[in-house]
Amino acid sequence: MPYYDIAGLRVDIQTCYGRTEKQARPYLSKNQSNELKADITINVSDERINASVEKHPELSFDDWAYMLTGADFYAAILRFNGILLHSSCIVVDGVAYAFSADSGTGKSTHANLWLKYFGNRAYMLNDDKPAIRKIDGKIYACGTPWSGKYDYSNPENVRLGAICFIERSQTNWIKKADTSKAVFNIFSQTVRKLGKTGMNLLFDVIEDIFSCVDLYELGCDISEEAVKVSSSAMLKTLEELDG
Repeated sequence: MPYYDIAGLRVDIQTCYGRTEKQARPYLSKNQSNELKADITINVSDERINASVEKHPELSFDDWAYMLTGADFYAAILRFNGILLHSSCIVVDGVAYAFSADSGTGKSTHANLWLKYFGNRAYMLNDDKPAIRKIDGKIYACGTPWSGKYDYSNPENVRLGAICFIERSQTNWIKKADTSKAVFNIFSQTVRKLGKTGMNLLFDVIEDIFSCVDLYELGCDISEEAVKVSSSAMLKTLEELDG
């Protein structure tokens, strides 16, 4: 099986075909030598996939293989100071910004408004499930193959400038997130069925993120004004991130 470079890790996806293989293709490692050990190995059995299909037949075998490989990756990345954050993550001027919210709230809509507003200064890193990982003491947003139904992702690791939790509002406003509420928001948008050891790792990573990255709450509509309000508070430069 080929190796993949995902979130700065060498990953062996042994269950890699169909949709999973297609979306993982841009992440193929340039070094396929078996002499280098994989950091993470993912091998989802047919029995596990079939059990999921049996419970939820509205999704195909291929769909379940894709989702379960992603679930296993995000459980494993906790051992490497990383988490899944259900969010739409874009890059502006070399800095990443993650917009997180419950499905249907408008995170992708707001991210796309940023893309339109900033033009060629901006691009999508991952539109559904970026990894957030501490690497060499700094927090990065990372593209992954598990990127939603439209597969908007890039195989890059980009310094994370801010995380923004979105809610719908008739007026546009932004404020620094309350810490206790931010804990709940991140917890509700990541992998949770982890067991005691996994949960301890999860909270350790969240604590690292809180200590390094600005967190915001945003109420917004779908106007250009919403982008101006949010970006005026959130935009960072790499020099500012380095302090």
